[in-house]
Amino acid sequence: MSAEPNRAKLAQFADRYGSASNRKSAGYKIGPQDVLEVTVFKVPELSKSVQVTESGMVNLPLVGEVPVAGKTANGLERDLEGRLGVKYVKSPQVSVFVKEYNSQRVTIEGAVKKPGVYPVRGNDSLMQTIARAEGLDREISSTNVAIFRDDGRQMLHYDVAQIRSGAVADPEVQMGDVIVVEDSSTKAAFQYLKALTPMASPLVLLGTAL
Repeated sequence: MSAEPNRAKLAQFADRYGSASNRKSAGYKIGPQDVLEVTVFKVPELSKSVQVTESGMVNLPLVGEVPVAGKTANGLERDLEGRLGVKYVKSPQVSVFVKEYNSQRVTIEGAVKKPGVYPVRGNDSLMQTIARAEGLDREISSTNVAIFRDDGRQMLHYDVAQIRSGAVADPEVQMGDVIVVEDSSTKAAFQYLKALTPMASPLVLLGTAL
């Protein structure tokens, strides 16, 4: 394949998975142990910093226990405005800000047996995360892996075979990482990525890098 089609594939690849790695985006889903700053405009007594319980609830003035796990900040704002507006505050304006992202998770996609979202436990490594996804799907995978990080600003390239042999250290994963194991749909993007960057070197996805 020529460089230009590969370049286009890499741009699509980066756009898709880089945006997914942005845990602070409007699409971030609130989870247990996250800390929320809830502010009700001009009603300071109803404003509160609160931590989400393991059961996904928060306790707020007037409205009491509210389920929040799985909601976005924008979705929770609308929910709380509805609850407060029923009988407590006229036309409430609620702002929800995630102060601490403690429901640490990474996403793994592509040629693994169980793609999905997994918790980060301590200093989990790339190989531990792949194992949690029940390993590579040998029928469709290669050993190429990309990690999207820092709100999609970095893409790190690893070869699982080199990690297994000890030639390359097994890197730690970080909250919000999106790990993609090469499959048929991402092969062209990986080809171009390998040509652009040395193994395990960050590729900056903003500016002129692509």
